[in-house]
Amino acid sequence: MSHPHPELGPPRTLAEGGLRITPLGGLGEIGRNMTVFEFGGKLLIVDCGVLFPEEEQPGVDLILPDFSSIRDRLDDVVGVILTHGHEDHIGAVPFLLREKDDIPLIGSKLTLALIEAKLQEHRIRPYALEVKEGDRERIGPFDCEFVAVNHSIPDALAVAIRTPAGMVVVTGDFKMDQLPLDGRLTDLPTFARLGEEGIDLLLADSTNAEVPGFVPPERDISQVLRQTFAKAEKRIIVASFASHVHRIQQVLDAAHERGRKVAFVGRSMVRNMGIARDLGYLKVPGGLIVDVKVLDDLPDEKVVLVCTGSQGEPMAALSRMANRDHQIRIVEGDTVVLASSLIPGNENAVYRVINGLTRWGANVVHKGNAKVHVSGHASAGELLYFYNICKPRNLMPIHGEWRHLRANAELGQLTGIPKERTVIAEDGVAVDLVKGVAKIAGKVQAGYVYVDGLSVGDITESSLKDRRILGEEGIVSVFVVVDSTTGKLVGGPNIHARGSGIEDEAFAAVIPKIEEGLSRSASDGVMETRQIQQLIRRSVGKWVSDTYRRRPMILPVVVEV
Repeated sequence: MSHPHPELGPPRTLAEGGLRITPLGGLGEIGRNMTVFEFGGKLLIVDCGVLFPEEEQPGVDLILPDFSSIRDRLDDVVGVILTHGHEDHIGAVPFLLREKDDIPLIGSKLTLALIEAKLQEHRIRPYALEVKEGDRERIGPFDCEFVAVNHSIPDALAVAIRTPAGMVVVTGDFKMDQLPLDGRLTDLPTFARLGEEGIDLLLADSTNAEVPGFVPPERDISQVLRQTFAKAEKRIIVASFASHVHRIQQVLDAAHERGRKVAFVGRSMVRNMGIARDLGYLKVPGGLIVDVKVLDDLPDEKVVLVCTGSQGEPMAALSRMANRDHQIRIVEGDTVVLASSLIPGNENAVYRVINGLTRWGANVVHKGNAKVHVSGHASAGELLYFYNICKPRNLMPIHGEWRHLRANAELGQLTGIPKERTVIAEDGVAVDLVKGVAKIAGKVQAGYVYVDGLSVGDITESSLKDRRILGEEGIVSVFVVVDSTTGKLVGGPNIHARGSGIEDEAFAAVIPKIEEGLSRSASDGVMETRQIQQLIRRSVGKWVSDTYRRRPMILPVVVEV
């Protein structure tokens, strides 16, 4: 089993006739999926998604793939294939098209509709090629065949990419629900045909590789939702991903049966469900949907709200309801349904929201106490079945944390894929397919690119460290005035603390130490502002650490007169 080494150098020159596969996101993490294929001097990108920040990344809105390794080669990009419309697969497209807005986008009808609506906000009109399962398109030197797969959003596709170097199949996110709500099955006969033709490298979804058995059918949730709706005495609030059309359809059906009206809350939810309805993916009975503004005119037992925030996102509607920071106020007897899974890393945020909702008297129904979610990703049993059908010569697990990637690799080996033909890579690691063998060829830069408001890429790990210190330890500002000629103290020190838990008056004990240090430095001829700042920072920092065992940020301000 191959794996990257931290000291991998830049990729070697691609052998003539070889195909290079470089994941820029989605390996070792859940999200930020993006993979670059290179053949004959041309590049094909599959997916371009975002990762959502965790608690240790304060102030960050989104995390993008790092485009630096392809930035000088954007003219060589022949297209971006989007396997489906989830944010972790399409969310970074606007940021890529900001750099070159005529890169073609290839995807299914719903996927393109979702990304085109998002691009309108960025004032970008993309060139788009709509494809469906069974289509085969020549995209530069890449011969691409699209295959239907079942996922938690309609219109998901896998893609088989043929080049003279061999055939690579990318599953995207998929599962093998045998009773899908829309009747659209994962196309196993086509995968079997591709397997007979010869799949040289399979890039397979790893998210549920640790989970034994098979994913239950999506339709199993319908009965649980009906029971929940039947028991609810007041309002029902359902939190889901803004793109989970199948789940929202089940909510609409349950609400219609109980004679309730439904209102969508949140811009992304309203936009996406409007698109799904207009394209026929969401079946809405007449008169069921109402504007959120008319809810006050309806009795509580006739109301269903559908909102975002199932992952505990701090600015999403559900989190704001839990914090009493939303126009919709949770009251005793409301029922809240979290109709989604827990993305790894979000557990604390989600349980914080659940506790907040419960505090105000809501009955919270979630995956931990009711079957209100089934996964959109194939479990171990489905993956084994899939590998036996596809019979790939080489396997590269994608879309998952390290434990998922390794578990997926082990499943492949159980079906007979040789260990030496199983490649576990990480973001930035280039894998070359040459003469039917996939091997690691080197590594390119593929770090996190942070979006903070209108800023893209300006926030660094050092900035985040400062933010964590400010959030956890607070800040102490020290203001002094020194004579520019002699370096002697002529005003201050004035010391103020914020968020440190230390009263300003307490700093009287450290002022003599600062005055003594400044006097000594003036005698030694030290008059540079930077050196004076360092002296103040050391003096105050040591005193705070010794006295309070805390490490706030020390901000010295030196004014010369």
